[in-house]
Amino acid sequence: MKDLKEFNIPFVGLKDGSHLFEYQISKKFFERFNFEDYNDCNVNITLDFLKKSNMLELSFEANGHVNIPCDVTSELFDQKIDGNLHLLVRFGHEYNDDNEEILILPHDEYQINVAQYIYEMIILAVPTKRVHPKVIDGSMKSETLDKLDELSIQQDKPVDEKSTDPRWDKLKNLLTDK
Repeated sequence: MKDLKEFNIPFVGLKDGSHLFEYQISKKFFERFNFEDYNDCNVNITLDFLKKSNMLELSFEANGHVNIPCDVTSELFDQKIDGNLHLLVRFGHEYNDDNEEILILPHDEYQINVAQYIYEMIILAVPTKRVHPKVIDGSMKSETLDKLDELSIQQDKPVDEKSTDPRWDKLKNLLTDK
């Protein structure tokens, strides 16, 4: 995580009240974190920074897209990103980030770096199962999808509930052959 100085917010010199910060996040940002899952990235971050006399309130909003491979077909697509994060910053004797919604900074701190929070918000905004929109609506033609259809279990065939696999029948005989 080098060269993230543009994400430092020196709050000591700011007046009490609301301040707006905007960031444009690209693939270069994720390279600084050694995160290479995204082929491309274009996310706009809006940070509403509310400074009060005894604490700070940070409200992040993310809008944009990341280019990722589909988990079903491995085709690249742009996944839409919409995320938000609310962080409360209080001051105490020592640094503490055990709670994900409250950050405690030492009294002698004069700035906060928001890069880690932006990184986590974008990562968490991407769904765990990443499926191309054309797979969902059925308009994608792909060899992978054709092979999956060929190998899928046919639901149309009626299943005889009384029939069992003969291998299991042999095992059942072991229980009754005492």
